[in-house]
Amino acid sequence: MENKKIDIAIVGGGVSGVYSAWKLKTKYPDKKIVLFEGGDHIGGRLLSVIPPGIPNMVAELGGMRILENTQHLIVKLIEDINKKLSPEEQIKLYDFPVDQPQNIAYLRGEHLRLSDFTSDPDKVPYKLSFLEKGNTSGTIIVNAIEQLVPGVTNTNLTEKERLDMCHKATFEGEPLYTLGFWNLLYRVISGEAYQFSIDSGGYNSTLVNWNAADAIPWYLSDFGLVPKYKGFKNGFQQVPISLANFFEQDGGEVRLNAKLEGFESKNNIFELTINGEIIEATQLILAMPRRSLDLLTNTSPRLQEIQSLISSVTPRPLFKVFTTYSSPWWRNAGYTDPVEGYVPLQSGRTVTDLPIRQTYYWPINNGDPSQSGESMLLASYDDGSNIGFWDGLRPQRKKAWKKGISHADLISDPFIGEGANAEIAESKVLNQSWHDYQAPRKMVEELDRQLKQIHDVDYTPAVQSASFRDWGEDPFGGGWNSWNIGVKSWEVKEQIVHPIENCSLYICGEAYSDAQGWVEGALQTADIMLTKFIAIESKNPVKQEAIS
Repeated sequence: MENKKIDIAIVGGGVSGVYSAWKLKTKYPDKKIVLFEGGDHIGGRLLSVIPPGIPNMVAELGGMRILENTQHLIVKLIEDINKKLSPEEQIKLYDFPVDQPQNIAYLRGEHLRLSDFTSDPDKVPYKLSFLEKGNTSGTIIVNAIEQLVPGVTNTNLTEKERLDMCHKATFEGEPLYTLGFWNLLYRVISGEAYQFSIDSGGYNSTLVNWNAADAIPWYLSDFGLVPKYKGFKNGFQQVPISLANFFEQDGGEVRLNAKLEGFESKNNIFELTINGEIIEATQLILAMPRRSLDLLTNTSPRLQEIQSLISSVTPRPLFKVFTTYSSPWWRNAGYTDPVEGYVPLQSGRTVTDLPIRQTYYWPINNGDPSQSGESMLLASYDDGSNIGFWDGLRPQRKKAWKKGISHADLISDPFIGEGANAEIAESKVLNQSWHDYQAPRKMVEELDRQLKQIHDVDYTPAVQSASFRDWGEDPFGGGWNSWNIGVKSWEVKEQIVHPIENCSLYICGEAYSDAQGWVEGALQTADIMLTKFIAIESKNPVKQEAIS
């Protein structure tokens, strides 16, 4: 029975879980700390896989980038991790391009280049006002935000100053947190400008009705001001896997495929039901998004007590599918510039109002564009209502988790291309296979059809292999979470990390942070939780800084 009694149980193998486990094991080396992960990999919504036959590329089925200039926690964490790794194992970054002027915008049946938004606005098939015409979607939304919260777009403001400003702001006498982002945008821009911003911005869920006090600073950080994106040469999943390795090297224990089915608190001891077995723990940390907590509520009475906190955010679905080819055929869909000559499509993204929404011309793992030979597309990256389009071309969402089977087991008609049997390169830092996430045949056929339409070509080389991930599936429920209208996020963020007084239950994760949808948010809430955890453990007043 000794194996069934532990000091600290951490449930959830995403970044917030493995980071918390590592920090706590460093702080309390003599405590028995076990990390339980219900799935078969460490990383949560970070999932990096190497495509068959292309060892110099890494597909990011989950999170794929960071904002180097504003996300200081993840930048510092990478520095700390690299100090403990050998030079060949270190986490290395590259510049991650997004909107390139030569890339395509296929909107309302018209083929444009992204540069046309500003250089030839008469081509843009939207009835924009005089002040809106000639701007990108990002500029339109930033200008609207400045009207809603004057001064908030000042580039000299820090992220915290901008966030505090929005939390205190009002619009026509109403606190901003009681208002919806979509509602406010419609007060200052036209309906056509809003639709143009949705269509050409590539995302649906970012501009919908979520808490305006959080949506505005979030949008400015991600899209609006001067974002500097970085990608990962060996895959973003290298970060949580490295943390898990450090934790185990220090004497911690990681248990994969260990599904928490429910828990009870009796006499200051948690009884966890994991894979049908009862395990006792003195302290419990749930490093989970909202949907994962919802799945536990019926079997975990203590979570029912804090349902109002848990339900303060809404999961937002995200979907990705990668396809591989014998050559980077998209380079031939560029255009001829009178000065520069032929300009190929080679990096960044193309956008469309078709269900594909965004297509990224994926780089090799040093960040350079693929110029010849085996190549890969992030063929579709979409969110919100567009996810429903793919439901008719794939297995039912959430069924795998409920039945306790793998993602691949649901694919009754998997796509088998010429590259399906190609060897997948081994990686020292990644533990998942491309084939674990094989796409269905019907999905690949529809992707191929839309890609031809977007790029205005009749022929493309055959898809060699395809892999996809829908983050709306259980237990995640979404790729990111957003604060609900009327919620004082700055209060919930502090309350939910230790939601019940005199109970050693803690919660952390991206869902309840200021940086929702980013690893930065997972680290932020983990630091808040760890600070409170250690203060309570030490019976000292809570300090405001995270543990070092």
